Amino acid sequence: MPAVTLPPWTRYKLRLIRKRLLWRGFRSRHDLTSVQNNTSAIAAGDILLFATVRDEALRLPHFLAHYRRLGVRHFLIVDNGSADGTDALLRGAPDVSVWQTHASYKAARFGVKWLAWLLRRYGHGHWTLTVDADELLIYPDHDARDLVALTGWLDARRRRALPAMLLDLYPKGSPDAQHYTPADDPVQVLPYFDPDGYWQERRGSHRAINTMGGPRARVFFEHAPDFAPVLSKLPLVSWHRSYAYLSSTHVALPPVLNTYQPGDSNGAGPSGALLHSKFLPGTAARARVEQVRGQQYTRGPTHDAYYNALGEAPDMWTPAATRFTGWEQLVGLGLMRRGDW
Repeated sequence: MPAVTLPPWTRYKLRLIRKRLLWRGFRSRHDLTSVQNNTSAIAAGDILLFATVRDEALRLPHFLAHYRRLGVRHFLIVDNGSADGTDALLRGAPDVSVWQTHASYKAARFGVKWLAWLLRRYGHGHWTLTVDADELLIYPDHDARDLVALTGWLDARRRRALPAMLLDLYPKGSPDAQHYTPADDPVQVLPYFDPDGYWQERRGSHRAINTMGGPRARVFFEHAPDFAPVLSKLPLVSWHRSYAYLSSTHVALPPVLNTYQPGDSNGAGPSGALLHSKFLPGTAARARVEQVRGQQYTRGPTHDAYYNALGEAPDMWTPAATRFTGWEQLVGLGLMRRGDW
């Protein structure tokens, strides 16, 4: 899809939206209580990671190890009322700062409002990763060249962001029938993904390109594909205090950031993939808890049915499923772009 030039009136409206999002993020600082502030250790040029978590003790050991290995120097985490030992895993680490809140996740735009404040306060002038605890970024040559090398390459070419596709991983059989120990690599338990069945479309006044499809669209939204989760994201951004995420990390403002999304004609550079470990053991219980809490994104009966189905931890495997082997495989399938990196 070619890049879209937005008319002046649309650009003006999006600028107003961005200012409103920044103001709401600034106000949200009152929701946050600092429980461990090591931000004085952040140095110029450090790559920072921002995340909102809740009851992620299962995933955090590998999550932290993965991103430390990639070159993240500091983690800025909002803990939204965890009760499973998440806080104990985070406290004491010198490269982790933690804020706690019991405020509504949904009212905070699914955590993005809280992170907007932290990004504005600490992310300005840094390359920042904004991800969920079940998202592990990979990119071409990630096993040989770390984020310092990648962001240096992007800086040299005046690129402000790295787009990534959310790649749902799943097991053969029910997720709850699998065994997983914290610190294990989730790919060992969730080795399969859909190699095809994806499509792209433009949505919203920002005209960003959205990638849709994959196993969740296939299993849960077969008869309502427009309701399927959006898979395109902008997790890695050279952050400026005037930037804001509009829709989770799917869309960012100003709109120029979205020209780096996969499928755009300006996208000669690399793209990444976010390996999505949503379907680890415990899927059913977690879905039922979150449905009762009512804090997840929903668009009426279709999404209600989706959460009901997740509560059954269904087998998502199909004979067409492909076992994940690495980034080269994703480049070969067209799900990741190497470009001139």
